[in-house]
Amino acid sequence: MPDIRIERDIRLPDALRVARARSAPHLGPRVLFFSGGSALNGIARQLKTHTFNSVHLITPFDSGGSSQILREAFDMPAVGDLRSRLMALADETVLGQPDIFALFSHRLSRTDPPEVLRAEVAAMVDGNHPLIAAISKPMRRLIRAFLESFAAAVPEDFDYRNASIGNLILAGGYLGNGRELDPVLFLMSKMVDVRGTVRAVVDQTLQLGAELADGRRVIGQRRLSGKEVAPIDSPIRRLFLSDGTAELPPSQVVLPKRNRKLIAQSDVICYPPGSLYTSVVANLLPAGVGRAVAARRVPKVYLPSLGQDPEALGHALADQVAALLAPMAGDLGRRIAPTRFVSHVLCDRSVPEEACAGVTARFGIPCRRLALRQAGQDRYDPRRVAEVLVSLG
Repeated sequence: MPDIRIERDIRLPDALRVARARSAPHLGPRVLFFSGGSALNGIARQLKTHTFNSVHLITPFDSGGSSQILREAFDMPAVGDLRSRLMALADETVLGQPDIFALFSHRLSRTDPPEVLRAEVAAMVDGNHPLIAAISKPMRRLIRAFLESFAAAVPEDFDYRNASIGNLILAGGYLGNGRELDPVLFLMSKMVDVRGTVRAVVDQTLQLGAELADGRRVIGQRRLSGKEVAPIDSPIRRLFLSDGTAELPPSQVVLPKRNRKLIAQSDVICYPPGSLYTSVVANLLPAGVGRAVAARRVPKVYLPSLGQDPEALGHALADQVAALLAPMAGDLGRRIAPTRFVSHVLCDRSVPEEACAGVTARFGIPCRRLALRQAGQDRYDPRRVAEVLVSLG
C-alpha cells in the first residue's frame, strides 16, 4: 500500500495531544534531539513525563572538565554529556533504581587530598563504599566490573578532583567492552531505567575545530565555548572535525547505520537550545546526517538559545539558522529547500519580530514566536517546551 502525505494545522500546545501523552508516555512521540551539554537536561526531565521514546544524539567531542581528563588518560570519546543526559532521563521515582542513580550522580570532592580521593575510589572498586554496598548484588557485580576495568588502566597521576563516578564507570565499561560506547550506554540505560534512547552521534575520538571570521583556526571544544578559557573574539565562520591537528573530511566520519535508523523513525526532529556550535552543530557534521534529515518528512524545529551564547558572537537569528543548515546542505551535495532541514523556528516572544522575519525572508522557514520563556530567566520553561514538542508529534 503506498504511503500518503497528510498536512494539518495545529495549535501549540495542543491540549488533547499533551493529555494523551501524559496518560500513556510509553506510546509518546519519538522526538529526536541533536544535542549535547546540559542546556537540554531540564527539558529532558520534563519530557519523560510525556514520552518514553525521545532520542538524544549527543556529541562526544567535549574537551573540557572531567571529560578531558578521561580523554587524556584513555584516548577515548567524551562521556560527560552522555552520562548527564542518561541521568536526566532516568526514572527517579522509587520504582526506578535510586541507589544506582545516587552512585552515578556522585562527584568526588574538589578539595580533598589526592590520597583521600584515590582511597574513596578504591573502596568503590572493592565494594566497601556505602554507595556501592547499597546496590543489590547483580547490579553491584556489574558496576564493580566496570570500575575494576577503570582501575586496572588508570594512570597513577590521574586527577580525581571533582570526578563524576558515573563518568569513571562509563570509562571502565568502555575499556572493558572493546573500546565501544554503545554496549555500556545500553547497560547503564537499563540500570537506571532511562526513559528514552541516548547515543553518541558517532563513536570516535575526535576534536572540534573552528575557522573564525578573521582567518584563525581553533582546535578544541573548550577553546570555543567560553566556559574554561576566554570567549572567542571573532565570529565562527565554519565548524569541522579534527584528529587534534588536521581537519578531517566528512567522509572519514560517517553517521552509524543505527543512528540513521533512529532519524528515519523519528516523529519530530529538534535542534535544541545549547551552545550553538559545540552542542548542536557538532552533531550535524558526520557524513550522512544531512541526507537522513532531508529524507524524513516530519516537523524539524530549531529552538534557539535564550540569553548570551559566546559561540554565537556576531550571529543574528538568521545566521544561527545558517550555521545549522550549512553542514547538512553540504552533506546532501545539491541544492534543496532549507525547509527540508529546518521546517520551523520556534522562538520565545522576547525575540524581536524583525529577527524572526529575517529568518523567513532569507530561508523561507516559518518562524513562530510563542510564550516559552521561564519567568524572570534567560531560559526556556521546560513544561511549555515539552508540551509544544509533544504537540508536534
